[in-house]
Amino acid sequence: MSKIKKGVNIWSFHQDNSIEQCMSTAKDAGFEGIELALSKTGPLSLESTEAELRAIRAKAEEIGITICSLATGLYWEYSLTANDPAIREKAKEVVRRQLDTAAVLGVDCILVCPGTVGVDFRPEDVVPDTDNVSFFAGSEIIDYDVAYERSQSALKELAPYAEEKGVVIGIENIWNKFLLSPLEFRNFLDEIGSDYVGAFLDVGNMVLFGYPEHWIKILGQRIKKVHFKDFRRDAKGLAGFVDLLAGDVDWVKVIDAFDAIGYEGWASAEMCPNYRLYTDQIVYNASAAMDCILRRKTV
Repeated sequence: MSKIKKGVNIWSFHQDNSIEQCMSTAKDAGFEGIELALSKTGPLSLESTEAELRAIRAKAEEIGITICSLATGLYWEYSLTANDPAIREKAKEVVRRQLDTAAVLGVDCILVCPGTVGVDFRPEDVVPDTDNVSFFAGSEIIDYDVAYERSQSALKELAPYAEEKGVVIGIENIWNKFLLSPLEFRNFLDEIGSDYVGAFLDVGNMVLFGYPEHWIKILGQRIKKVHFKDFRRDAKGLAGFVDLLAGDVDWVKVIDAFDAIGYEGWASAEMCPNYRLYTDQIVYNASAAMDCILRRKTV
């Protein structure tokens, strides 16, 4: 049995569900943790007070579920690699606010998009938080070398603040036409040179152009948190993201690779909440699939 801890991302739930409802459903479905998400406005947002954040933490403790990480969709609007310096500064402000929020929630790692070279997909297919629907509109194309320098410069600047807060900045591999190789990703992190900037590895995101087990082996101890998604290579675009065990991820090789590097942290299922009826069922199905993937049961 794998020692990886089992979580679920809040974007897996219907957007009308409250944070408390999502936490309760996740617990009932058999998840040990839940990854929450910071929005621009709302109950967990840039506007949330410390008292409001502490109330969310207390509710999680009451329900008996761990807040295992903190994501956000805000980096699609505020990119660390944008051509506009004001947008880049706003992106850094979002990182700091996300670190502040995580520290109050008792979370040890945040998910950060390192920036983009280009974005091809439509926002309504990606981020279920309606506050974020316009994020990809008019996405600009950034020269790759420029994006690399801007992203690294920002993350080097932010690393001391992350260390001060005791929260790791987890850089996710995502469909941003950037950091497309595990070797490049490894070098990118090593050049930053901080224990507080690591990899937030999404197993499904590189299936279109690679093999997650290779990324796991190469990134090794740099991996701080994990997303579980599945993907079918013969599908087009975002339609390729399917339920766990329904895609082309070789989960046996993936778990063997995690075991080989000694990873015992969190893996959170990040599902597309696309069930037309009985929308919470996707969470229960993901939980059962993760039990198989993590070798907690056989069928």
